[in-house]
Amino acid sequence: MGLLREQEVEIRERPRFRPGERVRATRQVRNDGTYPGKDIGENLVRKGDEGFVRDVGTFLQQFYIYAVEWVDRGTIVGMRAYEITSLEVATPGTSEIATCLKEGIAR
Repeated sequence: MGLLREQEVEIRERPRFRPGERVRATRQVRNDGTYPGKDIGENLVRKGDEGFVRDVGTFLQQFYIYAVEWVDRGTIVGMRAYEITSLEVATPGTSEIATCLKEGIAR
C-alpha cells in the first residue's frame, strides 16, 4: 500500500513552466523559515508580482519547484506551479531573459 496517490506525483508530467518564462504570482508567499536573511512570516512575494523562471528543480521526487526571480524585489524564491501563472510562453533563445541566463549576463 503506497503513501501517495497517483495524481500527487507531479514530476510524472513535464514542467508547466520553462526557464525564461515570464510569470505572475497568484498568491502571497511568506518566509517559512527556509529563506535566509528574512524573518519568519516576512513577505517574500506578493500576489500580482511579476518575475521570470530561472530554473526548474524537484522536491522529494514528487513536485516541481520553480526558481523565480522577482526582479522588482531583487529575490529568487522557489515556487510551486499553483503559486504562479504564465504571462507568456518563452521560446528557447528568443526571450531577453532566456538569452541573458544562457550568457550569464546580469541586468
